[in-house]
Amino acid sequence: MRYMGIDVGQRRVGLAISDPLGLIARGLVTIDCQGHNLEEVWHKIREQVDRWEVGQVVVGLPKNMNGTIGPQAKIVQDFAQGLKEVLPPEVGLVMWDERLSTVTAERGLIQADFSREKRKHIIDQVAAAVILEGYLSYQKNATGEVKENE
Repeated sequence: MRYMGIDVGQRRVGLAISDPLGLIARGLVTIDCQGHNLEEVWHKIREQVDRWEVGQVVVGLPKNMNGTIGPQAKIVQDFAQGLKEVLPPEVGLVMWDERLSTVTAERGLIQADFSREKRKHIIDQVAAAVILEGYLSYQKNATGEVKENE
């Protein structure tokens, strides 16, 4: 089963996809949200879910450093709720703590010597891959295998 990671930002939404075994995540695409309503964005995500035959969607929840839910996390929760209504009923959706995922992605891209201009275009999908890798790793370490709908 494939998993999809989602990094929801104010301007862009990054998507990442796992391999069929759910072991490795890679950036997939960045969706520009400016000029689009949320339903358009949700349907673009649905198209990718259908295309890649995704069984589980992992949405990054940007909690505050102390673990509380702030205004951006509330926006992401609302986004995820709307997305859930567009997804097929057999596709699971889980929220995953994504503290510092964008910082981690940015550092990795800087270390890989990506220019600021190139980073701008892929940072969201790399952050989505960081989110998805964290989820997959946690599930595998907790159970020895990746669990669905957790």
